Amino acid sequence: MTKIGLQTIKLDSAPYILETSSIVGPKEAEGPLAKYFDQCLEDEFWGEKTWEKAESKIIKENVSALVAKSGIASTDIDYCFAGDLLNQCISSSFGLRETNIPFFGIFGACSTFAEGMCLGSTFVDSHAARNVICATSSHFCSAEKQFRFPLELGNQRPQSAQWTVTGSGAVILSNSNLGKPCPRITYVTPGKIVDMGVKDANNMGAAMAPAALDTLVTHFKDTGRKPSYYDAIITGDLGYVGKEILTELAETKGYNIKNNYDDCGVLIFDKEMQDTHSGGSGCGCIATVFSGYFYQMLKEKKINKLLLIATGALMNSTSSQQGESIPGIAHAVAIENLDN
Repeated sequence: MTKIGLQTIKLDSAPYILETSSIVGPKEAEGPLAKYFDQCLEDEFWGEKTWEKAESKIIKENVSALVAKSGIASTDIDYCFAGDLLNQCISSSFGLRETNIPFFGIFGACSTFAEGMCLGSTFVDSHAARNVICATSSHFCSAEKQFRFPLELGNQRPQSAQWTVTGSGAVILSNSNLGKPCPRITYVTPGKIVDMGVKDANNMGAAMAPAALDTLVTHFKDTGRKPSYYDAIITGDLGYVGKEILTELAETKGYNIKNNYDDCGVLIFDKEMQDTHSGGSGCGCIATVFSGYFYQMLKEKKINKLLLIATGALMNSTSSQQGESIPGIAHAVAIENLDN
């Protein structure tokens, strides 16, 4: 493991993404990527009395399914890195409290999935762990209840607003591929906090795009790579508004990403048919889209080089009420098929 350039870490052993699992809610199950998810729920409560309890159940059952799919005993999982959007990450800590796996509760807002992969892969690469789980979750109803307004009011949503994904995505990172070809993590580029003064909580794409740009440019400068090196450059939660902003900002820095760039918030919903305005967001957005769709594309070698950039808005309901701006963060993970 070697730090190169300003922020990037080169992973000498290139840890394997051994297995993934994903669970999504009913709205996501009606979207264009439904067939790639492991489980689609019929309602947001899933038999629980509250949305928060439902979200905890989603991440609990998803991690359990992940371990079962991997064929690895839970006792052979060294650490779990997990987080969500709710206060003090209660979805993750309550949902995973019975796993008996050493637990790191992490928070990077919607960037948490890539943050976990950055941390987990460095643990594996440094031989501090053999197998680690990285997982996140989000829930439309619990997030709206906490961040914006009581759901029952039915307030008008502006066109820049995004729809928090109900779901959980999880991966196992390992020092072994157990004899099967698996995509590998070669570089990680942790991001810096970037705050351009955006205060509109209904325009997260604008708040997070500058952070995505900073990490994107830093990754290219640190590694010497160009956008064309990757088959796909994918951000997590910028939606239609943020995607357009990032594309234009990157061009001002001399990077043309138009041909191979997309966003998970754009991909997970059908904007016109599902009335999701600027697209999806939430910790579960990039987690489910990667664990379902992009992992399958990598396994089938329809893409072989993927730059995954998760973006997050580092705010809460109190900071918005007090007139604070919305700091952004973005973490990048380079994922490649190295085994022929």
